[in-house]
Amino acid sequence: MEIFLAGIIQGSKLGTSVHDQGYRRRIRAVLGEAFPKAVIYSPAEEHPDSVMYENRKGRRVFLEVMERAGGADLLVAYLPEASMGTAIEMWIAFNAGKKVVAISPMKENWCVKYLSHYVCSSLDEFERFVRSGGLRRLLSGVQEERSRSRDETAEK
Repeated sequence: MEIFLAGIIQGSKLGTSVHDQGYRRRIRAVLGEAFPKAVIYSPAEEHPDSVMYENRKGRRVFLEVMERAGGADLLVAYLPEASMGTAIEMWIAFNAGKKVVAISPMKENWCVKYLSHYVCSSLDEFERFVRSGGLRRLLSGVQEERSRSRDETAEK
């Protein structure tokens, strides 16, 4: 199984500054505990200096990352605030029929609300969801109370 770890990098920051990426270690740890054989791909960890890439390399890496988002079995998106790149990754994964789990307090944001099969409002809630077996059940097709399938989303 491959898990794509999406999340805010620059968000609305200007220039080459980025958000603290420490959340990736925490998410990676809980996912690794639950799915020890999974390959966890994190674009920010694979390309830590990506904001400094020259245009040709940046475009190539961006498109490769987006393709990888659609090929993973699961996309976990950390969105404490809006992120255009993460929204695109979520769209690509959702459109490819992959499971998307968001960690975000923005439960009414349409990308979060309609592209996620499950939404956790915080990292703590995500950890409880994974450790309780909720993510494993979601991946196996068992619907959680607050999860959304494409059909349920379309009806709302």
